[in-house]
Amino acid sequence: QVQLVESGGGLVQAGGSLRLSCAASGRTFSSYAMGWFRRAPGKEREFVARINWSGGVTSYADSVKGRFTISRNNAKNTVYLQMNSLKPEDTAVYYCAARLVDSTAYDSWGQGTQVTVSS
Repeated sequence: QVQLVESGGGLVQAGGSLRLSCAASGRTFSSYAMGWFRRAPGKEREFVARINWSGGVTSYADSVKGRFTISRNNAKNTVYLQMNSLKPEDTAVYYCAARLVDSTAYDSWGQGTQVTVSS
């Protein structure tokens, strides 16, 4: 497994921006596809965005498409989530996760970082 540590969460007004980072250690970072997920209060965890091992393929939940951008820097063992035009409904704990490129499941998770968007 790979160890993941998220950072960059905080409190922001609606319409603002935040960039989340997820630093990985322990295994070859480029062996993993990466994803961002979130859990809002009282709701189930949901998919936000994912990126393949090279960064060349990305996909997003419809709720964040056009506002959020996932990227990665394999030299820095880090994946990012740039969040623009934030809405109060984006308030959640955000988690990054890692999936080996030949696996179907995310098997490493970070501890999460809180994002709060005020109206």
